Amino acid sequence: MPVSPLHDLGLIIETLDKAGQLIRVRSEVDPVHQLASVASHFEGKAQAVLFENVRGQEHPVFTGLYWSRELLAELIGAREKQLASHIAGKVQQWQADPFNKAVEPLVVETGPVKEYTQPVVDLFKLPIPTHAELDGGPYIDAGVVVVTDPETGVRNASIQRFMLVDRDRLHINIDAGRHLQLALEHAKDRGETLKFSLNIGVGPGVHFAAVTPAEAAPPDTDELGIASVFHGDPVELVRGDLPGVELIAHAMYSLECEITPGEVADEGPFAEVTGYYARVAPRPVVHVKAVHHRASPVFQTILCGKEVWNSAGVLGEASVLSSVKKQVPGILDVYFPHGGCGFYHAVVQIQQKRAGWAQLAVMSAFAAFPPLKMVTVVDEDVNIRDASDVEWALTTRLNPTTGVITVPEAFGHGLNPTFPDYFGAKIGFNATHPFPKTYAYERVRLKEFAIDGLDIDVPEPSASRQTAVDKWTAAERAERGTPAQRSSGAIM
Repeated sequence: MPVSPLHDLGLIIETLDKAGQLIRVRSEVDPVHQLASVASHFEGKAQAVLFENVRGQEHPVFTGLYWSRELLAELIGAREKQLASHIAGKVQQWQADPFNKAVEPLVVETGPVKEYTQPVVDLFKLPIPTHAELDGGPYIDAGVVVVTDPETGVRNASIQRFMLVDRDRLHINIDAGRHLQLALEHAKDRGETLKFSLNIGVGPGVHFAAVTPAEAAPPDTDELGIASVFHGDPVELVRGDLPGVELIAHAMYSLECEITPGEVADEGPFAEVTGYYARVAPRPVVHVKAVHHRASPVFQTILCGKEVWNSAGVLGEASVLSSVKKQVPGILDVYFPHGGCGFYHAVVQIQQKRAGWAQLAVMSAFAAFPPLKMVTVVDEDVNIRDASDVEWALTTRLNPTTGVITVPEAFGHGLNPTFPDYFGAKIGFNATHPFPKTYAYERVRLKEFAIDGLDIDVPEPSASRQTAVDKWTAAERAERGTPAQRSSGAIM
């Protein structure tokens, strides 16, 4: 049994509840649009949400585990600002010896996920929500695929989106460049179907393993070992009913699935990481052969927005930080801001050691995480988590003639509409001061003094006070009239 509660979403929910970080929605909510809308009112808070009464469903829905970095950092035992470096350290620990038996997943006889198996597959009995107004239907968007490549025999984990179509059928979007696509191609070459499990309601360790960029986890390695590092013990798997299929033992649900290469049907639209809808296109059909779940399962879903940006972005940050540090001296930190969808813009902090290294940091970041469209490099005196501070560096330190780097027709992320067919232009900004630094770029600093012990009277604002601006606005309204009066000519 793993030593950390991170392996079990049920234990995580209990932990959050005891810490006052679990919001319980007891009123009935409709899984079509209403559930996501209600959840959005709490988006970004250091609390997750449990919907206890989902219309037409027996089991609850959980969301919000990843929408607050504060919450996530507390859960995994890290400081919020060091979250990326903490995760990078875990991934590096695995990368140092990915074939170590101590991190190799362990196949056990049984686990909580096999407490109940549906006699007849019926996906409509799962509380799968429909999030955005134009979504093509209910979507499983937080499930982890576990597949064994039929050619290499190597296990792989990934997160893809699945649209519910029928009681035993899903349509899947396989993100280009992921190892699942390679496994499907190998199955096609061998004239076989591709079998895998889809595991819903897993802990952050398995989630992090599944979203680790392909560049950080080569296809000949079992990236579930990353989850073992987070858990402090090997990830536990149980065998499914289909040959070669393995389930995450402590998942809430696990679906045994099969794809016949070449069988496709329309999938989409879906509210994606970009804040746009992914377009409808022919994509693989998934036949669900078995549904297993705990006796009292909780269905996990992820909202489009901050939760997606954090759940994927923090692994991107970790990958870029680890890779660029090895190649460019002086790299201090990396942040994927929400304005870049937590996926397409990296802000890199550097303590310059030599002239020209900031430009190299731009190119190194693009190579470390291909979905990036934009990289901004700033000095150590810039707060990379403050958009205003980054903008200050851009406006006062960027030399547009020499500091802008463009990369035409590079591989990127197909969900970004500026990368049709996964190709588009990228841009980097060197927003650092010249090296060596001159007096002109010396930033203003105030000398710090503590205010403890000083006699300072801070009045409480009166609830009835009217500011000068309020008075001026009221006087202007009286003089100028309403917009309707002005347009009618009643007041000129």
